[in-house]
Amino acid sequence: MTSVRRDRAIPMAGAGGARARYRRILRFAAWNLAVTWWFELFLPRLGLRRVTERNRARRMRRFAQRFHDLAVELGGLMIKVGQFMSSRLDVLPPEITKELEGLQDEVPPVPFQEIRALAEEELGAPLEAVFSSVDEIPIAAASLGQAHRAKLHPANAADTGLSSVVFKVQRPGIAEIVDVDLAALRKVGGWLSRIRIVSNRADVPALVNEFAQTSLEEIDYLNEAANSERFAADFAEDARVTVPGVVWERTTRRVLTLEDVTAIKITDAESLRVAGIDPSTVAPVFAAVMFDQLFTNGFFHADPHPGNIFVTPGTGPAGHPWKLTFIDFGMMGEVPEKTRSGLRKLLIAAASRDGKGLVSAISDVGVLMPSADSAELERAMTQLFARFGGMGFAELRDVDPREFRDFGAEFGTVIRSLPFQLPENFLLIIRAMSLTSGVCSSLDARFNLWNSVEPYAAQLLRDERGNLINDVAAQAFDAAALALRLPKRLDGLVSQLEDGSLQVSNRRLERQMARLIRLVRRAVSAVIFGATLISGSVVRADDVVLGNVLMIVSVVPLLFALWSGRRRV
Repeated sequence: MTSVRRDRAIPMAGAGGARARYRRILRFAAWNLAVTWWFELFLPRLGLRRVTERNRARRMRRFAQRFHDLAVELGGLMIKVGQFMSSRLDVLPPEITKELEGLQDEVPPVPFQEIRALAEEELGAPLEAVFSSVDEIPIAAASLGQAHRAKLHPANAADTGLSSVVFKVQRPGIAEIVDVDLAALRKVGGWLSRIRIVSNRADVPALVNEFAQTSLEEIDYLNEAANSERFAADFAEDARVTVPGVVWERTTRRVLTLEDVTAIKITDAESLRVAGIDPSTVAPVFAAVMFDQLFTNGFFHADPHPGNIFVTPGTGPAGHPWKLTFIDFGMMGEVPEKTRSGLRKLLIAAASRDGKGLVSAISDVGVLMPSADSAELERAMTQLFARFGGMGFAELRDVDPREFRDFGAEFGTVIRSLPFQLPENFLLIIRAMSLTSGVCSSLDARFNLWNSVEPYAAQLLRDERGNLINDVAAQAFDAAALALRLPKRLDGLVSQLEDGSLQVSNRRLERQMARLIRLVRRAVSAVIFGATLISGSVVRADDVVLGNVLMIVSVVPLLFALWSGRRRV
């Protein structure tokens, strides 16, 4: 878009360059925060809200365009910031995310002499002593580093079993640039956390911290090498997947040497056909491998774009004469068991087109804040499944684009109105699945991702039903929690009543609503009392102690209902 300006990146020449870069970022942030305060807070107080709303979209686009220009001018981590912002659909409006989604972290390559100097410093020897030959023209250049092809000396090749390799080298001074950029971002995050309209929507310091963690991991090549070996171990017995070997003797924190596994880019359909591979057979295998990472291994490749996935012919077992080759393990996601349990619920709800169950699972994962009124989200998800659930990409192409736009606008408004933000791992999961979906559709326009989702969901349902007693007990504990932490959803009736209770429990309501408050609370308490009592009686057949506890706990909402009826306002 504005690649002509990429060669104007501000250099980091010692402390002076660092201070200039730091001040440049803060000036940009301060000015745009001031503009936002003027239009979003000050003018509405003067009765000019309509003026603000009328040009909001244009202001957002202009901000995104200015940030894009800043990012390509400064380079370094600011490009990563733009990419990160473009994926935060849960926090930022579409005018910003759309403008930044095309921001690529491709920059002009560093002169090879600078790369040579850094590599020799890290490896402790001249490159000629490490490699028998090195291609000075990089095969890839990015904002954090660049990669070159090379060949190991025969002796080293014999020891490692490798000959052709690729060595990645960090851009000189990138660690200092990252430190400066993160310091500036933390400062801006502190400013934003003091603005109520922002702090009510998102924990900005937490967002900065998660972005910092991801960025620091990406510039630590020892971490990437370890990720590569862990990923390879997860698929060691899987004939569908291969991973380039790591040459540990030639790897440091700033230099990474890997087996050269250049093969066929996964979306290069013509080359796949020339190699005798039907692209439509690759799509379901790739989708299945990604699901294995997410729901079985719990350790997944978070950046599976076409440049990081190759098809290597002639290496698979009989009847499957090719393998998927994964590279670039700098951005990986890990799913803790607790989160994985929530994701299993998400998958089951999605496969069964259960909008309400999906929202409930999202709450269990911890995405929605406790104060969120999710009724509108439930309605939107139910409509989404009713209209588009189960459609393949070929079918979606036949849908009127205006219908997509209308639904997208409505759904986006609902999402941005709720107090939640996606945890980093959850964001990486969405990113991974979005890229997987795109790759599969490019391989086979008729491919339907639901066909890969549903077998996993069916197996998960069978696993969930394998221990009925635990399931009943879990539901009983949920009922007890409902009694102790009002208001909570129990069923459709309670959801409707809860909507009223949440509205009337707001302290800002007028006093004339007090009587309705008491009536609704008593109704909710009565329903919860009955549900908890029944749950206890059901569980008591298998667990006398737990059943008795639940039946005793049911007294709490009963007493609350009686007390609420007697209370004066």
